[in-house]
Amino acid sequence: MKFNRSPHMFSNVPMVLAVAVGLGVAMGAQQSLWAESNDGSGTGKDPSGPALECRNAFDLAPFKQGVLLFTDRKYTAKSVPDLLKELTFVRTSIDGYKLTCTRSGLLYALTPRAAQEGAASQEDYLADKGFEKLSWDDFQLFGNNAIDRVTVYRKVIEEGEVLDINKWVVLLLPTGGEISKWKPRPWNQNQGELLYNGIQLPRDWPPGDADPKDASPLAVPYLEFPPETIVIDTGRQLFVDDFLIENTTLKRTWHKARKYEGNPILSPTTDLERGVQSGQAPMAAPFSGGVWYDPSDKRFKMWYHAGWFDGTAYAESKDGIHWERPDLDVVPGTNRIVPRKGVRDSAAVILDTFTDEASQRYKMLIWSRPQGGELFTSADGIHWSDPVRTGPMGDRSTIFFNPFRNKWVYSIRASWRGRSRNYSESDDFLAGASLSDQVKWMRADNLDLPDDHWFYAFPQRDGKPTTPSLYNLDAVAYESVMLGALEIYQGPDNGACAAEGVPKLTEIHLGFSRDGFHWQRAEDRTPFIAATRKAGTWDRGYIQSNAAICLVMGDELWFYYTGFAGDTARKGLPIDSNGMYANASTGIAKLRRDGFASLDAGSESGNLTTRSVVFQGNRLFVNADCPEGTLRVEVLDEAGSVVAGFSKEQCNPIASDSTLAEVTWDSASDLSSIVGKPVRFRFHLQNGRLYSFWVSPNESGASHGFVAGGGPGFDSLIDTKGKAAYIAEEETSR
Repeated sequence: MKFNRSPHMFSNVPMVLAVAVGLGVAMGAQQSLWAESNDGSGTGKDPSGPALECRNAFDLAPFKQGVLLFTDRKYTAKSVPDLLKELTFVRTSIDGYKLTCTRSGLLYALTPRAAQEGAASQEDYLADKGFEKLSWDDFQLFGNNAIDRVTVYRKVIEEGEVLDINKWVVLLLPTGGEISKWKPRPWNQNQGELLYNGIQLPRDWPPGDADPKDASPLAVPYLEFPPETIVIDTGRQLFVDDFLIENTTLKRTWHKARKYEGNPILSPTTDLERGVQSGQAPMAAPFSGGVWYDPSDKRFKMWYHAGWFDGTAYAESKDGIHWERPDLDVVPGTNRIVPRKGVRDSAAVILDTFTDEASQRYKMLIWSRPQGGELFTSADGIHWSDPVRTGPMGDRSTIFFNPFRNKWVYSIRASWRGRSRNYSESDDFLAGASLSDQVKWMRADNLDLPDDHWFYAFPQRDGKPTTPSLYNLDAVAYESVMLGALEIYQGPDNGACAAEGVPKLTEIHLGFSRDGFHWQRAEDRTPFIAATRKAGTWDRGYIQSNAAICLVMGDELWFYYTGFAGDTARKGLPIDSNGMYANASTGIAKLRRDGFASLDAGSESGNLTTRSVVFQGNRLFVNADCPEGTLRVEVLDEAGSVVAGFSKEQCNPIASDSTLAEVTWDSASDLSSIVGKPVRFRFHLQNGRLYSFWVSPNESGASHGFVAGGGPGFDSLIDTKGKAAYIAEEETSR
């Protein structure tokens, strides 16, 4: 919509951004307005309004006395200055909205004075954005309270600038201003940060355009608009989406984790874990927490929830199976790492091998009542700094590190579509504590499957199954992607579970992201790690992930997870000791390395051609399972012709089951002749599965990708070892 009248911005409405745009005011009024805003001096120049795009739903209305100001409140305009009368404003929710400038121009803004006690002023925000305060008198927009009087500001907003205004500001546009509904740009037009894989982000980041009313699967824009050439220098290249695939006749199969037969590997046995003194329900398992392999002392380390709503404790292991609880000096006689404080809920611990500050090698978020979120740092993972309070976040919030962008991400429990997630990021872990830039981020969607019954433990009971929602999201860097553990909640509600002493039903699903924000999920929405749903089993329900998600153990990935058995003898008790949260233990689920998804062929040969890729390494490796078949690879140039020396016929066939196998050709010693040149790989497969491929700088097969929570043989959270890490893991498991 384009407006050829003079507008001004005024506001005094709790939690809003309203835009007034003139539709029928004479040009003389526009010039008078401009003169007034310049303290009567004028410029002799007709100011031009900007072009803006609005992220939220809106409608237009004339701005006059008595007009309804918001879609979700009954506030009406009490007084309108003469220079603003009969302009048009944008009516929207009082909760505010977000604008992006697509053409520079003059903009006016109205908000209460910050000095007015109790006023929901955005004066400081406007000042930070470069608005200047004009000398106009305050005026009463609605109501009779002083907090509803507004002051006028102005600014020339530049193309690309974003205004994300909460409670509350009203914006006004001069002649020539335009406003339209925001539409996402094709990602091949992005001009923001360039990522490691060739994806370029939009300048407006993080996006924050999730619609609370929409239940469809969230878009993954880099899959719709992949880079012209994909850079594959970082990590094993996984087939968890179509990002790498130009075309294929192979069939994708999603694989599930298999539970370790020795589960559980940690159960509540100590007084702290059993709640002997506290009376809390028994628990010895991560509630995110973290299970990491620390290369500095070659130990498996676990930070976990000891006693429901009670302790944050530490254990360590030499093999990842058998665990010891050291007697620590934090609270003598226990393995607590912080003294009890309030009612502890979620916690997440990150091993940061990338920091140069020894005192911050470990980082932790604990959420407890009444404190809310608190951030800690530590040199040894046992003795922690004084806490730094976070901004508002829900009780099952967590943190993770995105090393591809060197960003700390706060995964914040929200409720904008059932249980859902907000996102905030920061270059510095502690500096991001305010969470001031958080946006709506992730949720369940209409492909997520409700349970077959209202209450899985009592299938005979009538009731509508719970609509699935996103209970938690942990994430970690794995090879060339961010790996997400999405905990999908299927009910029933707390009251029903507490009445029976039975755990809620949550299960772990996976997501994969190449930009750290958008997540591709499997078409198969059955869980990656499922609850048994059976009475008498240790992981009957309420399955939880840990912050590191998995460890790399040679040919396998080990997923440490939490399961709750419940306790019907504790039904009806207070929530901290109720059976719904009782008897939580830790177990392991295993998966082939890179084994999330494979591309398969049967007796009839199939093929896959990648998109254009470029690399600096010189040796091609694959993770493939084809002992009864063959895998051959050829290399194509930009025109689609086979590169001399790299044909299918010259390729030495792979006929084995290996998570690290080098591809070679008779007439070429390695890929040195095509380093830095855009090429395509074409894989020819018969009777087998292809899980991943990568180009390594040497014969070790090191991927230089990330290894989640680490593992034996790695000296950091990056694979620089290749085959050597396999050998080290074998020695650890003996």
